[in-house]
Amino acid sequence: MKTSVPLRRGVETLFGTRDENMRLLESGLQVKTRILNDTLEIEGPDFGVQRAESILEDYFSLVHEGHVFQPSELNSYLRVVVSDPDTTLRGLTHSGRQRSFGKKILAPKTINQRRYIDAIERHDLVFGIGPAGTGKTYLAVAMAVSAMLAKRISRIVLTRPAVEAGERLGFLPGTLQEKIDPYLRPLYDALFDMIDGEKVEKMLERNVIEIAPLAFMRGRTLNDAFIILDEAQNCTGEQMKMVLTRQGFNSKMVVTGDPTQIDLPSGRRSGLVEAQDVLRGVEGVSFVGFDDKDVVRHPLVQRIVKAYERYQNLTGVGRQMPLRGLNNTPPSPSSDETGGGQQPPTAAE
Repeated sequence: MKTSVPLRRGVETLFGTRDENMRLLESGLQVKTRILNDTLEIEGPDFGVQRAESILEDYFSLVHEGHVFQPSELNSYLRVVVSDPDTTLRGLTHSGRQRSFGKKILAPKTINQRRYIDAIERHDLVFGIGPAGTGKTYLAVAMAVSAMLAKRISRIVLTRPAVEAGERLGFLPGTLQEKIDPYLRPLYDALFDMIDGEKVEKMLERNVIEIAPLAFMRGRTLNDAFIILDEAQNCTGEQMKMVLTRQGFNSKMVVTGDPTQIDLPSGRRSGLVEAQDVLRGVEGVSFVGFDDKDVVRHPLVQRIVKAYERYQNLTGVGRQMPLRGLNNTPPSPSSDETGGGQQPPTAAE
């Protein structure tokens, strides 16, 4: 089958850097395209040609209505509509409405990012599970900032386990805060991206925003707070249970992690993996899964994630759980785990 679509305003953004968007359409829909005068000719299987024509018509129509696509945003949208025949570019654009998060205005760029934001709005405990670069931590911090600015909560608590990524850093110099800051730097980066630096510093001084290692959470009850547990794949089962039971009244908690990047000692089961077995199906808890299609960093990151997942599926190395199936109907939850003690980290941790 062959058809032609007239080229109109916005064609530069449509093609993308080095025609990456056209290559995405061609490879995803098994079609070939070429420019003839002021039209784009599409040739290939009937379904692929019709799908490509529909996507392009949606694009030019939205541009004509005044919608401005950022290059990275359009590439993310095209990846979704190419892989999901039930999703339209217009529907994805409208449902991914922009929101204000402090000094940042963001819009979910994939279906799973949209599910993630919706889940955080509707549930008190949300698990965001998937590979690097999918926006799990960034969007969670954005939702926390939004809730605080809207005065729905009075403080933000950000925590993560102090575990090195495959290397020992030794005894770090400085005060206790200076020792733990390197482990918490990604959380600081997200905050400074959304709130002016001076405001962040003042909020940290007043403990309106608290950033602390996981060991400092024991024994606390966090009321009227938005709690984010990052890098949760490096929690033990005992640590996971401890932090999940810190949640108080009028509080939300978001737990993020990537089960393919577990840095726990060999033989220790990840608390994030265990939590999925224990909490699946519990009312008020939502699990949102991400995959390589949700990666919003450099396009090479998406290919790296996919290559590692392929390798791990073939060899079984480094995996404690499958990434897929997180949004499916959950199995019945298993019985609750038995509590255990947690030792505070050494200076190296």
